[in-house]
Amino acid sequence: MLNGEKKMERPFRWAMVGGGRLGQVGYKHRIGALRDNTAYQLVAGAFDIEPARGKDFGINIGVDEERCYPDYKTMFTKEALRADGIEVVSIATPNGTHYEICKAALEAGLHVICEKPLFFTSEEGEEIKALAEEKGKIVGVTYGFSGNQMLLQMRAMIEQGLIGDIRVVDLEYTHGFNATDKSDKVSEAQKWRVDPKIAGPSFVLGDLSTHTYYMSQLIMPNMKISRLLCDRQSFISSRAPLEDNAFVLMQYENGAVGRLWTSSINAGCMDGHRIRIVGSKASLEWWDSKPGELRYEVQGEPIQTLIRAMPYLDDLCNADERLGALHQEGLSESWANIYLKIALAIDAKNRNDEETLKNLIYPDIDAGINGIRWIENCVRSAENGAAWVEFENKKSISI
Repeated sequence: MLNGEKKMERPFRWAMVGGGRLGQVGYKHRIGALRDNTAYQLVAGAFDIEPARGKDFGINIGVDEERCYPDYKTMFTKEALRADGIEVVSIATPNGTHYEICKAALEAGLHVICEKPLFFTSEEGEEIKALAEEKGKIVGVTYGFSGNQMLLQMRAMIEQGLIGDIRVVDLEYTHGFNATDKSDKVSEAQKWRVDPKIAGPSFVLGDLSTHTYYMSQLIMPNMKISRLLCDRQSFISSRAPLEDNAFVLMQYENGAVGRLWTSSINAGCMDGHRIRIVGSKASLEWWDSKPGELRYEVQGEPIQTLIRAMPYLDDLCNADERLGALHQEGLSESWANIYLKIALAIDAKNRNDEETLKNLIYPDIDAGINGIRWIENCVRSAENGAAWVEFENKKSISI
């Protein structure tokens, strides 16, 4: 169980690029990083594309005025001159900026925590991976839901053979907040998400379902896709060629099949984030609306609901427990778990502790690249008339 005690010598000096007053994800990053005040200390930031607004915001969240910078380049340059300069930076900016900021951060000798999808192409991902290895730095990806510990319970139960051989993978991440084009016109955070130059080759595939795809890989690390079919739609025509709805069929190397539905036009839906894994003996189902519960259905037996923080759960799951049974956890704890594990990875990297790095389960650079490749293959299938395509590991989609 986690109780906030320090797991490393001191907190890392941490900064943010983006995540300011008008951003949708900045606060999630901060509550995740600062939940355990023994892991990170926010000391600097380039919080906004508008310098004055970014500076005002930084001061209002307690950052020293002199360390509220007009842009990330200035911040990296000036912080490098300080004895107490930043060591880690989070990138909470639109997709199209991730690559250049991440590259600049690594070249400045910083560890990086970046929003998803990581970059536009897997080639960019491989380039950044090579640079991170050269510099001896960690690149983590904020798949924000993946810190829910019941996902690790699913992983443990599958590894122990409790559901048998996996046959069906059923994934869904949908909501209805973009059922009309109103948000595209009034929300700055939404406008760039439907602009291919900024968002990349997809909308909901990248913005929503990369979360769920990564979570499925976290749960089933040995399940590899052999081929897939993607059918995507732009029900709001002004979003074309980017999709606001998509269906993906997947075939796995072990013979299992999968489907994924992702959508932002599921009118009336507040939370359609669900994962169901069907095995030859039993099934497991997790739903984001009830993140502390796991439905366990054994063929021929009464349905069971497993509850987080209970002693009957696997140690892999309970190691990330924070509040104890009877007290509800949620998305903030999930983000905190991710940020803490990335901090542990950074600490291990700094100490050349490869054994700890090998055993840590967190969204690393490989997870980010795998997410890019999944998007690339989905787009390739959709652009070929929703055709089945072999899952390629090196294919890129140019914009």
